[in-house]
Amino acid sequence: MNAYKYFLYLINSNWLIKMIKILISLVTVILMTLSSTQAAPCFDNPQTAYDYLIAQENVEIQAITQAGVNINRADEGELTTLKGIGSSKAQEIILYREMFGEFKTIDDLAKVKGIGTKTVENNRSRLKIKN
Repeated sequence: MNAYKYFLYLINSNWLIKMIKILISLVTVILMTLSSTQAAPCFDNPQTAYDYLIAQENVEIQAITQAGVNINRADEGELTTLKGIGSSKAQEIILYREMFGEFKTIDDLAKVKGIGTKTVENNRSRLKIKN
């Protein structure tokens, strides 16, 4: 069968129609995905762009620092958002929870090795023990 006859066979077959429909569907999905993402604004100079990025970062930091942290449920990542709590202290909190059970009060956090009353006081406004 030569190429021309094969081409005519494909055009007349349902296979080609199905493939075209699939390609159209894929292109539609890709275009819808691309159009739904929010583009960053354009800036006329680098200082304006820098100021915008710093403002966005400050908003994210503020959201993190204002969110409450349930010390009975928080994972290591959440615990490290607290002032004075790094990875090792977060792991100590989790270990304490596993060994002795849930914290009954926020002040019980000071019983964890390496965490004092000053750390508890610095974070008191964000600490929670219930959902």
